[in-house]
Amino acid sequence: MNVIKLGGSLLDDKARRALALRAIANGDDVVLVHGGGKHVDARLAQLGIAKRTHAGLRITDDATLDVVVAVLAGAVNKMLVSELAELGVKAAGISGVDAATIVAEQHPPIDGIELGHVGRVTGSDPTLVRALLASGILPVVSSVAQGPCGTLLNVNADSAACALAVALGATSLRFLTDVDGLLDASGSLVSTLTPHEVKALITSGVVSGGMRPKVESAVAAIARGVGRVAIGGTELVAA
Repeated sequence: MNVIKLGGSLLDDKARRALALRAIANGDDVVLVHGGGKHVDARLAQLGIAKRTHAGLRITDDATLDVVVAVLAGAVNKMLVSELAELGVKAAGISGVDAATIVAEQHPPIDGIELGHVGRVTGSDPTLVRALLASGILPVVSSVAQGPCGTLLNVNADSAACALAVALGATSLRFLTDVDGLLDASGSLVSTLTPHEVKALITSGVVSGGMRPKVESAVAAIARGVGRVAIGGTELVAA
């Protein structure tokens, strides 16, 4: 079982996306998880809705949530399904909300700032994903999660991929993104990293921004039993 998270400019660049999807199409027992933040940004701009963020998270009011759901669970999800179909792959697009595939709690305020409909991933029910795989269908999962009392929550796609990989007992979790992998302080690609080394890179500020939640999700997956975790050309190892 292999979980792949697709994000970054790979979702925006059709040629690079096609290369990534061809590689995915050639794999066995693959589950694809995706985000689509830049697509959401573009749609918000078209609608004249201001993008607001805090601490690296998108503040998601009612109007923004409508756009997030429409873009991630709709436009981006179905774009990937249709492009996989072009490659001869039978795929089905679902959101994390479907059958509680991704479950989250309401994210607490940060620095006193309310984030709105933003979730913190707490788990995953892989029943629907397993059923699709058993039928020879590649699941394509968008990062909209089920919140308390049937609410919809906008969640980090890296965290969603980690939770689903753990729930599936995945052999591997791979983050396909627009960077080659993790770089050290001198800007050189690091081929392997332990959780301790990752912590040092975060503490020193070498790993920051959008890479930080990706790395933290990778470390969490290793700690919770996923056999192999890689970010681009960097592999994380248990020790």
